[in-house]
Amino acid sequence: MGVLDGKVAIVTGAGRGIGREIALDFARQGASVVVNDLGGNADGTGSGRVADEVVAEIQKLGGKAAPNYDSVATMAGGLAIFQTAIKAFGACDILVNNAGILRDKTIFSMEESEWDAVIAVHLKGHFCCSQPFARFIRETRRTSCRVVNFSSVSGLFGNFGQTNYGAAKMGLVGLSNVLAVEGAKSNIKSN
Repeated sequence: MGVLDGKVAIVTGAGRGIGREIALDFARQGASVVVNDLGGNADGTGSGRVADEVVAEIQKLGGKAAPNYDSVATMAGGLAIFQTAIKAFGACDILVNNAGILRDKTIFSMEESEWDAVIAVHLKGHFCCSQPFARFIRETRRTSCRVVNFSSVSGLFGNFGQTNYGAAKMGLVGLSNVLAVEGAKSNIKSN
């Protein structure tokens, strides 16, 4: 038995790195997990089915998981990710917004497309996934639900060559704080 028995979690960017480890640990603790990942490269280009590999690992551990390959960077993608949890497991209790890309360049040489891509995945992506989750929690009056948003010291203190990433990550601090205030009456916790 685990501390997350009976819970349903969505983890974005769960095909590799931190997201993968979160998804695996959640499964070990008893949660059913939606493993979201485009399967692209660190800069957001390309695609693949790395989510399938993590789902297979979870199932091998005896856990329950469903893959999702939608982009967090659109409202339709965020809704589709959430709907995967509803279709596969009938509910959702935890959203971990972890998906991210890097397009590092100094402010002197960064292109608008490099700025836009990082802001879209990190900042807009967290919003696109959080909104359907928050609406569901409010409408169904579920309790003990949580959104976890990943920020970075690049946002808090700055990091050379990460104007876009730092701005997006600092924006997540504001998003998380406002979601906590707005969601308080609906039992939505935001970190």
